[in-house]
Order: sequence, then C-alpha cells, then structure tokens
Amino acid sequence: MTMTTRKKNYLRPIDFKHGHIDMTHGAGGRAAAQLVDELFARAFDNEYLRQGHDGALLPFPTGGRLVMATDGHVISPLFFPGGDIGCLSVHGTVNDVAMSGARPLYLAASFILEEGFALADLKRIVESMAAAARDAGVPIVTGDTKVVEKGKGDGVFISTTGVGVAPEGLCIDGRQARAGDVILVSGTVGEHGVAVMSLRESLEFETAIVSDTAALHTLVQAMLQALPDPTALHVLRDPTRGGLATTLNEIATQSQVGMVIEEALIPVLPQVEAACELLGLDPLYVANEGKLIAICAPEVADTLLAAMRAHPLGSGAQRIGTVTQDAHHFVQMNTRFGGRRVVDWLSGEQLPRIC
Repeated sequence: MTMTTRKKNYLRPIDFKHGHIDMTHGAGGRAAAQLVDELFARAFDNEYLRQGHDGALLPFPTGGRLVMATDGHVISPLFFPGGDIGCLSVHGTVNDVAMSGARPLYLAASFILEEGFALADLKRIVESMAAAARDAGVPIVTGDTKVVEKGKGDGVFISTTGVGVAPEGLCIDGRQARAGDVILVSGTVGEHGVAVMSLRESLEFETAIVSDTAALHTLVQAMLQALPDPTALHVLRDPTRGGLATTLNEIATQSQVGMVIEEALIPVLPQVEAACELLGLDPLYVANEGKLIAICAPEVADTLLAAMRAHPLGSGAQRIGTVTQDAHHFVQMNTRFGGRRVVDWLSGEQLPRIC
C-alpha cells in the first residue's frame, strides 16, 4: 500500500493505544488505506506527499549532480537509548547522501510490518521518523507499506532512499585518499553499538551510554564552506557497521594506500571503553551513527578541524592519523605502549542487527 491514499470516510479511528497490525493492513483495502491516512500521511505530511501519486513529482535544482543512496534498517531492539529504528532510518540515509558532499533533498520510505505488531509502537516509530526528517529539513515524499504473517518478520523493517545534489567539480570519493593526507574523525566512537548492545545484555552503567545517531549533512556543509578549495577534502565516510577500523580498511583498499593511526588520539568515552572491555569488544569496530571520517590534504587539515569543532556535531573532532604509501594497503596503529599493530578487517560481524 503506497502512502498516497486519498482521504476516505472510515467507521471509526484506528486504536493506536491498544491495536495491532493484522493482515488486512497490507491487503490494499479499506484497513490499509486507513492506516496510511491516519498514521503515515498525517505524520509525514508535506506538499509532495499530498500529490496522491505512486511517486512524487519533485523540483530539482539546476546544476550539480544527482546523488542517490538507499539503506535497509533491521536493528534489534527497535528502541534503544538515544533513538529508535525510526530516526535511525532517516539519519542513516541522510548521512549516506551527505558523504558525497551532497545536500540531501528528499527521502522515500518503505515499511515491512509483521502481523501482530503493536500499533502504539508503530506510531512511536513513525512519529520519531517524521521528527527526524523535519529536523533535518529533508521531507519524506513517497513510500510504501507491506504486511507479512506473524513469525515471518521482526516487528518492523524500514528501507529508506535519499536523493540530493552535489556541486559540479566536487569529487569526494573513497578512491581519493592520497599518501600524505590527514585523517580526521568528528568525535568519540562506539556509542551507538554499545548503547544497543548494553540494552540487549540488560547492562546498567553509572553513566548512561546513548546512541550518537544524528544527521550529519549540516556538518558536512560547514566543512565544505570553510575550505577555499573544497576539492582538498578527498574522502568522507560515516563509520557505521564495522566501526572506524572497518571503514578505514575499506577506504585504504579503494584508494590503494595504507594508513597509520594513533591510538592515543582516537576519542572514546571512558564508559564506552569500560563497556567494551566488559563485553569483549574493540571500540574501533563498534558502529557509530552520528560520526564521520574526513580525509583531506595536509595543508587544509587545521582549517577543516577548526570548522568541525565549531559545529555542534563535530565539537569532539580529532586528527587521528595519516595516509601512507603501502602496497599491502594495511591500516596500522601506533599503540599507547609504543608498539605498532595492524588494524585488520573483521572476519565476521562483531555486532549483528546494529542498524
């Protein structure tokens, strides 16, 4: 059922306090139309969604290049300290578009709902998603809903697609890292993964650990505006699944370079470090949802770092290493104890169902 249903007269409003999803909500009839009207269309309301088509007819800026990203969200649990699957689905896709240096413009959303899922929880997720989209200034302009039988889903899965526009001549790409470049990170790492895992394991800490989930496009724009020549910013990436270590390995492989990072300079909250030690995790491999890695020419590193620290989402930014020539494309780390070790790829996933 698309999110373009025309308004109809229904016998009674949906009971969002006590009701549950059933198969009629995905059958394309009156119940499905009512769910779209009373929940999705109401929460996501904007002029494009109101067009009432299966797709949205959208204005697009002249000049620049189209950037498009899509992402699926299957996190467990659906609600976690600092966020939920709803805001996460918006932030994740906005960030994927922004990592090309693009300005995100529009989002589309698709929901797979499981029979028996509480409507109160669905309403909470959709309202969180709507608030995240409004805060980011990126409207959800079209979407779809489907329902699967009980036991064949996990409450709700959300897929989001985003489109944006990147300036002509700007090439921010995982293949652009060069020997001598400086590696920056926008803040402390590991909060999202630890927040989710601590809830799964029913762990309590003296200091709360909450997800860092956030939309990073305004930080990216501030960084670009601070540079006399934006092409000096070579790579942007948000270190989500697999964390900082995996993302750096991905970039090193794409760019055919090596990297050397400094353990003492990588910002990790003490409570995250303690939780990782308790859970047997390495914070370098733990997912983030509100941080970015920037790789830039050395002559602009100080300017870029200052711009990051001047933004609320980059106040904890640090320079953590350099790009090197390395035929093996290794990411290496100088440890706090004076040694050096290879920061390798994980053989599997350290934290499944994390985003």
